[in-house]
Amino acid sequence: MALLKKEKVYHRDMDLDQLANSLAERLKSQGWQTQVAKTDNGVLLQARKAGILRDIFAADRSLSILFSKTNDGFKVTIGVGKWLQRIGITLIEAVLISELFLLVDVPEMIWNAEVENNVLREIDAMVGTD
Repeated sequence: MALLKKEKVYHRDMDLDQLANSLAERLKSQGWQTQVAKTDNGVLLQARKAGILRDIFAADRSLSILFSKTNDGFKVTIGVGKWLQRIGITLIEAVLISELFLLVDVPEMIWNAEVENNVLREIDAMVGTD
């Protein structure tokens, strides 16, 4: 599963709504289309970039970033997922488990790994880690 997604744990308390919305704004400023929704345990941010993700991946794929609470902070999980239509209405834990992360081809994994690393660097900068 490590090839399909990346996870990073942050040992500090943060407002996950604010963090996800701030990241969504940063991604929007870089040309990404984003959507954010609350889950029972955190916040889901989905982003897709017209012209790149649509050409490389199927039109319904996106970068899915799940911010979830942990006992002493929060965890960020990033991978390619299904773009959820009506995200605010259809988002439930069962959907997250089944559609948040999808299997992708090797070239897509390589490209996606670079995007994931860039997003994690953005989150690190926002959280204030080294």
